[in-house]
Amino acid sequence: MKPEQLIEAAIDIAMAAGEKIREIYLTGSFEREVKSDNTPVTSADLAANQIIVDQLKALTPDIPVLSEESADIPLADRAHWPAYWLVDPLDGTGEFIAGSYDFSVIIALVEHNRPVMGIVYVPMTGVCYYAIAGLGAYKRSGGMEVRITSRQIATDAKIPLRLAVSRRQDPQSVLKLFHQPKHCELVVMGGAALKSCLVAEGRADCYVRVGPTGEWDTGAAQIIIEEAGGQLMDIELQPLSYNERETFENPNFIVVGSPNLAWDKILVGD
Repeated sequence: MKPEQLIEAAIDIAMAAGEKIREIYLTGSFEREVKSDNTPVTSADLAANQIIVDQLKALTPDIPVLSEESADIPLADRAHWPAYWLVDPLDGTGEFIAGSYDFSVIIALVEHNRPVMGIVYVPMTGVCYYAIAGLGAYKRSGGMEVRITSRQIATDAKIPLRLAVSRRQDPQSVLKLFHQPKHCELVVMGGAALKSCLVAEGRADCYVRVGPTGEWDTGAAQIIIEEAGGQLMDIELQPLSYNERETFENPNFIVVGSPNLAWDKILVGD
């Protein structure tokens, strides 16, 4: 089946997982553990993961599912996959634990090592971002749907860059990566995927992620930002790869809304 034939069913699955997360969030009662990589996982992550994996397998029995919570699949077993679902059942677990609304459900479809469809669903607001390769990026909210595009900045424009940053992050850790930090404005948002979506809809111009992330954190965001007119790249401004390495860990990366800008000069090099 083509991505456009799967998108509505996949959105419904993301919403079902989101409703379970919302239910657990509102009760204020959930179990919390620390995984081997020293990141938190909660009973909400695991409950959402079960819903997504079960329903995706029922929807497309011939397409494997790779989730953050069930990623112990050697490269030798997955390297031949022509397509697979790439899932983060709860992106922003730290935000969930802290009582913020800035967390989301992420589902991407990857074909031949490139995301071709992506969904980022926000359980506490009902906002859904999605994109399909070649068909654009969209935002659903309050019963309305709009096509989203990133802000394109002229190379000679004298306007500040709007940087998406986490409220739990020292802004200096991001600003120091720019040659002219005084020409930057900060837009605060939690959750890696949500900050990427801010760039995709033109509310921010750039998001720099320094620190560990997995391929499931960027798969949906990548196709959404690309279809909105931007790019997601590593700090060396090279494309990210999917399902080509034994590890799922991403390098540090940058999401930009206006690829025409000279990002190699805007950013401080090594």
